[in-house]
Amino acid sequence: MKKILIVLSLFIFSKVNSQVNFTVDTVIVNKAYTSYFSYTLKEPLYVIYDLYKGGGDCDRSVFHFKNRFKLEAKPKDYAKSHYEEGHLANAEDFAFDCFLDSLTFEFYNCLPQTLKLNRGIWKKWETSIREESQLNHLRIICGGVFTNHKIGPDSIYVPDYCWKIVINLDDNSIKHILWFPNDNSDSVEELTNMDDLSKKIIYQLPKLF
Repeated sequence: MKKILIVLSLFIFSKVNSQVNFTVDTVIVNKAYTSYFSYTLKEPLYVIYDLYKGGGDCDRSVFHFKNRFKLEAKPKDYAKSHYEEGHLANAEDFAFDCFLDSLTFEFYNCLPQTLKLNRGIWKKWETSIREESQLNHLRIICGGVFTNHKIGPDSIYVPDYCWKIVINLDDNSIKHILWFPNDNSDSVEELTNMDDLSKKIIYQLPKLF
């Protein structure tokens, strides 16, 4: 058993450390969130937004992903890929304002996620964080870590891992640092400090405060 665990740990370590170091090429700002976009990825490295008393009555089923930025992924890249458009800035967080809600349906606000991740533990944490926003002003930063896995005719990159940082702006404390494998494990690792996350990501992390 110990030998198996060592082999598994080495596999995870090599997979994380074979990631490609992408950079932010442009910053896209709207009234809901800020997207730090990579031309090579054709999607964001990460997205940042603030949230207070998230949630509401807007019907997300009336919104559909739009392709308005010519350098981003397109619907055809996701078609028949077995990956879903995984929101970074969560739609339901902005359901108190239908215009803001609609802004989350942009390809510069999503990464390819497995159905199991997108509808499973990722969604559970979105719901939990939205509940926390009823009491505190939060800043949420989330993104992906990439190797060379691509899908679609435009060869958009699929993250091997997604991550999320939640900050309480009321006292400038970090509430959660979350690390999600983008697979069918429906699992998450809650890290204890930013150094732990920095060791897993080779590109420069965003400014938190």
